[in-house]
Amino acid sequence: MCLAIPAMITSVRDNYADAETMGIKKKINIQLIDSPLPGDYVLIHAGFAIEKIDAAYYGFLNKTFQEMIEGNDNG
Repeated sequence: MCLAIPAMITSVRDNYADAETMGIKKKINIQLIDSPLPGDYVLIHAGFAIEKIDAAYYGFLNKTFQEMIEGNDNG
């Protein structure tokens, strides 16, 4: 089992893209997904976009990760 982080692609250049999640920007490899475009939502694992996801699922995952982070800060 692996942990994948949701992110939004902000720009694409060749086999790489800039992506942002929870205010953090990262360069990722996009060779494993078809036709990524700015504005697409993806799951990232080990620096690779491994799957496109829809906006609703991105929102759910992003909220879940934020709640986990906030829970760790409070206790």
